[in-house]
Amino acid sequence: MFGLSGTRVFGRSGIESSDYREPESRATPQKRSTCEPLNIANKESYGFLLTGERLCIADDAVPPDIADCRCDDDPPLTHVTLVWQQGVREDWLRFGKPVSERIVDRTTRIESYVPGQLFAFVRWASNDYGTVLSSLDIVRAVGRHEAYTTLPQIDPGGDILLSVRGWPKVRNVFALIDAVEEAAIDPCDVAPDHWRHMHNRLAAGMQPRAYAPDRHRVWMRRRKLSS
Repeated sequence: MFGLSGTRVFGRSGIESSDYREPESRATPQKRSTCEPLNIANKESYGFLLTGERLCIADDAVPPDIADCRCDDDPPLTHVTLVWQQGVREDWLRFGKPVSERIVDRTTRIESYVPGQLFAFVRWASNDYGTVLSSLDIVRAVGRHEAYTTLPQIDPGGDILLSVRGWPKVRNVFALIDAVEEAAIDPCDVAPDHWRHMHNRLAAGMQPRAYAPDRHRVWMRRRKLSS
């Protein structure tokens, strides 16, 4: 039997099977700014802080007390709930720079983003019979009164720039994100229209155009002028 990728795979019992299991600690460490990485991973905590609440502030983000005293004029936050149960349910951010992070328990944390920030949310789940969910969504956090699309584990939702389902497609997008990073460009700063272009090309079975450094410089100038 062959898995979704076309390669021969084996089930959990060691016999040939068509179930398809990929992650289990395949998460790529997310790109952070001034935030230190989470505490050293261990089998008991799966890499998450076991107690307390930690606040991480990005370079150009909001003040560190935003979680404690928010006013009506403060930008609305988009909250992303991440659950990690290794080999069963694994959520992570391929890229993203949250302005705050709250540890809920051993397996769950919530990251928050201000309007305009981009992040790539990966979800993977499996049961005894194989993979039941593989998805990657690149989302722009929206501001107050902006239209948005609802997504699981994202409150209230966001502007979906790219969305794929199935691990082979997710892995393909990983490679495209890697290519952006190899050009010394932070995926968080990529023009949103490029992710939309990538989504449409992939949906049509076509190869997306590369994100050229010249285009990125033009986009950064435009963003600076409009800010």
